[in-house]
Amino acid sequence: MKKEVNNEMEDELRPEYDFAQMEGGVRGKYIERYRTQTNLVRLDPDVAQAFPNDEAVNEALRLLIQIAQRQQPNNQK
Repeated sequence: MKKEVNNEMEDELRPEYDFAQMEGGVRGKYIERYRTQTNLVRLDPDVAQAFPNDEAVNEALRLLIQIAQRQQPNNQK
């Protein structure tokens, strides 16, 4: 017979992890610092299929930048 558990957390957490006694924790304390120091971009699935890894994405974007820079002087005349 299975033992009934009223609260799943009570069953999984050790007694020394009593979060009710912890003070001073602030949710999202470092989120702004995290956002300024990360540069994650989510690719759509069809785009991601064209690139096997991050190096391939960077290489393609660098090539695109070079092409755009070469086209720029022609457009300004």
